[in-house]
This record gives sequence, structure tokens and C-alpha cells, in this order.
Amino acid sequence: MEMSQKIKKVVIAGGGTSGWCTAVALSNQLGILLDITLIESAEIGTVGVGEATFPTICSFHKILGIDEKDFLSATMGSIKLGISFENWARKGDRYIHPFGSFGKPNWMGDFYHYWLAAKARGYEGELDDLCFELQAAKAHKFAPTENPKLNYAYHFDASLYAKFLRKLSEEKGVTRVEGKITQVKQNADTGFIESVVLESGTSIEGDLFIDCTGFRGLLIEDTLNAGYEKWGQWLRNDSAVALQTEFSGDIPPYTRAIAHDSGWQWKIPLQHRQGTGHVYSSAYISDEDARNTLLQNLDGDIKAELRLLKFNTGRRKQSWVKNCVAVGLAGGFVEPLESTSIHLIQIGVLRLLQLFPFEGCNEPLIRRYNELARSEYEHVRDFIILHYKATERDDTPYWRDCRDMTIPDSLAEKIEFFKATGHVHHDADDVFRVTSWLQVMLGQRIEPQGYHHIPHTLTDERIFSGLNSMKANIAAAVEKLPSHANFLKTYCSMKKPAHHSSMLSGYTTVSSE
Repeated sequence: MEMSQKIKKVVIAGGGTSGWCTAVALSNQLGILLDITLIESAEIGTVGVGEATFPTICSFHKILGIDEKDFLSATMGSIKLGISFENWARKGDRYIHPFGSFGKPNWMGDFYHYWLAAKARGYEGELDDLCFELQAAKAHKFAPTENPKLNYAYHFDASLYAKFLRKLSEEKGVTRVEGKITQVKQNADTGFIESVVLESGTSIEGDLFIDCTGFRGLLIEDTLNAGYEKWGQWLRNDSAVALQTEFSGDIPPYTRAIAHDSGWQWKIPLQHRQGTGHVYSSAYISDEDARNTLLQNLDGDIKAELRLLKFNTGRRKQSWVKNCVAVGLAGGFVEPLESTSIHLIQIGVLRLLQLFPFEGCNEPLIRRYNELARSEYEHVRDFIILHYKATERDDTPYWRDCRDMTIPDSLAEKIEFFKATGHVHHDADDVFRVTSWLQVMLGQRIEPQGYHHIPHTLTDERIFSGLNSMKANIAAAVEKLPSHANFLKTYCSMKKPAHHSSMLSGYTTVSSE
């Protein structure tokens, strides 16, 4: 069985969000056992548009003891209670995918079955009324609460986040080396990476290498030939143009995802600006027309120049090869629609901590890590595909092709099961839980033909009264919350950073090729 030597020295190739997330986690949890070096070059830009997150980031920060107030202040961050989807099933439609739940589940079935039963009996109340996070989002309100508890994630400036994590990492002993990797040296017998050589000629040796070099995958692909599984047949978008605009006034605690003719636009509100961009398929619209679509749908004056991104959706066939683990874009990319990029970085790092190869990189450990990574990526992939498949739009070739495409069997079975029974099936390791699948399917007009009949053991009056009481309690709880903007003003400093390294000096391109 092929195995490297015991792991004492870890080399992280690349900085940005993925590199510094890896560095801060390893140094915080295992720093006393490891010598950690991170190599990054100021000449190599990072993608840096991943500014919206999923609630798992709160757990990641809690594990590492990151102070929320310090984090929000340092990154000019804001709160995210969900995502507002606009024009997806039909033009004019809008629904919110919240990070909360609709009532407490019964062991026989989830609470929303009571609403489905009530609706079938003439109840006119909306399911949206029964989710605290969703109502708080619509009211643009937020404060940390315990009873009921608000579940949330964040928006933040990605370049400032990397700086924040770098500071924490270096305080824990991580060594940062400035330089560009020009050569990777492998053991002639095993193929394991032994060192990387910088443009300056400096050689940096290691026992375990973490590839955070972005789409290129300098170590995992260029050196170790992990292979890449492309998902363009389902996720057609391969490009994005991004910029930043001035932003003032009320701050909505949610991301907006607005469908356009050949893709969609994100709008992410921070304390000091708004990040926005147009994700699209170059097979249906030119870069110039995509740029014009974005420019025609801005809320404020441009604060930073456009950036053009090119990518291939998919994943490495192996996230871990020999003594190299790919994290972030080096491991795969499933477009930013549900803000999973940073989640995939952080879950990959936490999984590495759980399966860390102290005694050396052996095949059983590598197989287990790769299987978990494959499952994670495929769950995210299916959930993203759902948004495109479940559309009634036929106004453009792009939407007609999305509507008519053949989808993975794993997703087709979930949709069929929900249509037939009203039950949401999700796997135990799926990051998207019942509420997520339910709200996107209902929001995109997939109507269930049935529901669990446990509500039939109660009278209509009792069900209607219970739903109305829940609605009233949630409305009262929302009423007590401060506005999201006021919360941020009182919770963290509004002093702006001296400069923003995410400001772009020109029209640049980052490619996955």
C-alpha cells in the first residue's frame, strides 16, 4: 500500500479565501503539531467574487473561535437570511429560499404537511408566513435571537475576508511566502510531491500539499492529473461579469438572484457597497451583450471596474491524489447560484481535519475523503440544476433548453417523489435540508399531488387556528427586531477600511482553462 512519510510539514499553494481558510483551520486546530507554510503571489489575482455564504460558515467560525463582531467589522459584512429568486419559473415570479424552517417536524412527517392539508381545505394563508427567517428578510430586519432562533449566513468583502484570516493564521504561526510556483518536484519512485520551486529559485519542501491555486489546479491537475468531470450539459453557464456599485440606505438581509434572458444576476449588499454580477452562458449571449445587460440593471454608480470570469462547472474526479489535497476552485466549481463556493472550501478543510493523515497518506484514507467530496459536490450540483430545470419560461432558447434538458437520475427521483407524495427526500449528508428543497420546488411551481394525512386527525378549525397562531407569533417576533441596517451600525464599527484590494484597475479575465 502506497504511503507517504508521517506528516509534519504542510505546504499550502495559493492564498485567497481557500488558502487562508485552510491555513486558519489547520493552524487553529493542529498548529502545535504542524509546520504550515502558505505560498501566494501578489501578481496572481484571486477570483474574489464569492461574497455570499451559506449558514455552515457560522459553524466554521465557531469551531475556530472567530468573534462575529470582529469578523463583520473587518470585512464590512452584512447578514444573510436567505436568497430572493426573481423571474425563475416565470417572469414576475419571486420567492425567497430562507435559511430557517417551517414549524417543527413530526416523526411521521414534516410540519409543512399541515399547511398542505389546510390549503386543500380552503386555508388562504401562505406558507411563507410560517418561517421566521423569511419574514425577517422581507421586513429587512435582524438581530441575534434564541427563542425563536434566527438561522443566518453572511455577505462580506472576499478580499478583506482573506486578509482577516491571514492575520489570524499568522498569529497562530503560519509562515507566508511571497512567490510564484514555477516547478513541482516529485519523488521518482512514488510520484508524491516533495517540493515546489518558486520563480526566485527558492525550494519549499513539504509532506502534505494543499492545492489552492484556483481553476488551474497547478498541483492536483497539472502535476498529478486528477482529471475533471464537466457538468456543462446540466449547468450551462460558463461566464460571469462582475463589478461593485455604490450602495446606501436600507440593507436587505438577503442575496438577490434575478433571472435574465440567458443567465442571472446577483446583488449582494455590504455595509459600504453592493457586489453585483451577471452569470451567463456564452453559447447563448456574447460577453459584450452580457456586460450591457448588467450595466442596464444597476442600482448605483459603478465603484470598481468590470471583471470577466470564465469557468467550467464540474469537479475533480479525485480531490485527493497521493499527498496533495485540492481545496476550493482547484477541487471544483458549481456556479454561485446558492452561494456554496465558500461552504465547499470550508467543509473540505474540516473533512481534512477529521481525516488528517498523521501517519502518512494511505489509500483507505484517500478513498474515504474522495467519496465524501464526490457526494458533497453532487448534492450541491443537483440542487443547483433544480433551479434551471423547474422553469416554465419559454421566452428564450436558453430557458427552453434548461426546461427540456435531461437531468441526473438522482434529481429526477427527488422531483418525482415530491410531485407524487408531497414528501421531500434528501440524503443525510445533503447540506440542503427539507426547507431548502421544499421552498425551491414550490417557488418554481412544482405542485405536489398529495401530502401526509396526519393532519386529518385534527379538525379544520384546530389546524387553521394553529397556523394562524404561528403566523401571528412570527409577525410579533419580527416586529420587535431592529432594522438590519441599524443592527449593523450598533453591532460593529462602520469605519471603512483604508483601501479595498478587491478594487480592479482594469477589465481582466480569469480562466478555468
